[in-house]
Amino acid sequence: MKPPVEPHHMPARIATGAFILSSGLDKRGADEETAQGLHGMAAGAYPFLNKIEPLPFAKLVSASEIALGTALLLPIVPTKVAAAGLTAFGAAFLGLYLRTPGMRRPNSLRPTDEGLAIAKDVWMFGAGLSLLLDPGRERGEARPCSWRGSKR
Repeated sequence: MKPPVEPHHMPARIATGAFILSSGLDKRGADEETAQGLHGMAAGAYPFLNKIEPLPFAKLVSASEIALGTALLLPIVPTKVAAAGLTAFGAAFLGLYLRTPGMRRPNSLRPTDEGLAIAKDVWMFGAGLSLLLDPGRERGEARPCSWRGSKR
């Protein structure tokens, strides 16, 4: 029986999961001002979010981050499931970065000073895609290690 998580997936899962879980825990008790700032930035990039009030939105973001961070950290959650959530989460930040005025330099993908913090979150999108695209072991067979000089 193939385990739900291969050992080489755990470093990316732990790094991203701990970061996202911490962020979600920090947002748990968000006050009105914090919730409005979080909601305002997100709704600016994704206008459909204007239908949600700021405080419930902050609670939803917090709960989502706690759930995703926990899923990434728990090895009983299959990597493909956790990676799908991580990729979606990273894509949302990438969209926020690309859609929010002032995040990028004119006519460039390079970040401004204000956009640097969100631009850095692209690593979560990359980590999620890497985990999703890893073929894993087929039918429980071990993959050859190229560093051992496997014969072709």
